[in-house]
Amino acid sequence: MVGRHVAVFGGGYIGLVTGACLAELGHRVVVRDINPEKIQLLRSGDIPIYEPELSDMIARNKERLTFTLDAQHALHDAEIVYICVDTPPSASGDADLSRVWAVVKSLAGASHLRAVVMKSTVPVGTGTRVRAAMDAAGLAHVGYASNPEFTAEGTAVNDFLHPDRIVIGAFDEPTASLIQELHHGVDGPVVVMDVLSAEMVKLASNALLATKISFINEVATLCEKTGADVEHVARAVGLDHRLGHHFLRPGIGWGGSCFPKDSEALRQLASNTGYHLQLLSAVIEVNNLQKRRAIQKLKDELGTLAGARVALLGLTFKPGTDDMREAPSTVLAARLLAEGAEVRCWDPMGRPGATEPWISTSRHATPELAVEGADAAIVVTEWPQLREVDWAHAASVMRRPVLFDGRNLLNPADMRTLGFTYISVGRP
Repeated sequence: MVGRHVAVFGGGYIGLVTGACLAELGHRVVVRDINPEKIQLLRSGDIPIYEPELSDMIARNKERLTFTLDAQHALHDAEIVYICVDTPPSASGDADLSRVWAVVKSLAGASHLRAVVMKSTVPVGTGTRVRAAMDAAGLAHVGYASNPEFTAEGTAVNDFLHPDRIVIGAFDEPTASLIQELHHGVDGPVVVMDVLSAEMVKLASNALLATKISFINEVATLCEKTGADVEHVARAVGLDHRLGHHFLRPGIGWGGSCFPKDSEALRQLASNTGYHLQLLSAVIEVNNLQKRRAIQKLKDELGTLAGARVALLGLTFKPGTDDMREAPSTVLAARLLAEGAEVRCWDPMGRPGATEPWISTSRHATPELAVEGADAAIVVTEWPQLREVDWAHAASVMRRPVLFDGRNLLNPADMRTLGFTYISVGRP
């Protein structure tokens, strides 16, 4: 395989993983971002995010992987451009495509390109609009493809190199073949389709995964009402090969950069067509309520949260990442503060910004320090370090040893033996 020259626009999670993995596959890659501090970090050999294996991969491919602030420098030798910029929700709920259009505009005059590839998550129909804009800019000969990403934070490098599938949506067969060739060496099946369908795949996939989580959380609530154990239920349900065990984990709800944004984007897309996605709306509502149910459980146990000291154990939306986007901990912290509680926090990687609610909380170096003098603690993120905590000591230094295990991480019998009032999700 001949190594290609690739320009990746966007140096966030998706752009860095895409650029590093393409370099690993033998391509020459230039990653362009508009943030000077980020580019400076990357050029010095550091990376601005935490993602296992990524730092080593970037270092290993430093001869083939460079970073720039200059769009024209990135485009100079490029054959293929990947668009990997953010598409956050706008005030109307639709995806904000301003960064996408800024990249498309910068392509004017790059007649040497062979293809433009959309990696960003965009509304269905975006590719058709980009194709028209490229045609109007004299780039009708340049192919266009949608190549949605299905990587999960914490396992993104492995997910890219060993995916369940590689989805390529293209307007013509030569472009699809070119993008397939670009992935030579990736261990996963390739599924080629039209652009509209490829755009829908990403939104539908994340919405369905979110649905599984909200569904098992609904079942967990019913288990609490009836005395059943959701862990037993989920394990047995997951053994059905038609359903599988993935994402049948009860807890305090999903967060992160994808599920909330993509679920809302799909719901907004339906709304814009005059169709109401009733199931997806319920999925989102269940997830929003799940965090508030955690607060209500503490209120039921403590009587009031006013003046209580509560420790949040884990802040990131999932373990193995430093990502705080749409993390359930943000809602929990805000609700606890609104109820008049003092909030203490621990997380090995999460770095909340200097904004509310975090400026009104305190950070602590270990879980044991976070729970010292606390009336209650909540396991928010299932960091493996929490399994190693000296919980007997933790119980002895808490004012009231109440623990809400929002991820069902710990053994109920063991925790009660240690003196905890132990509350979990869907377990009697």
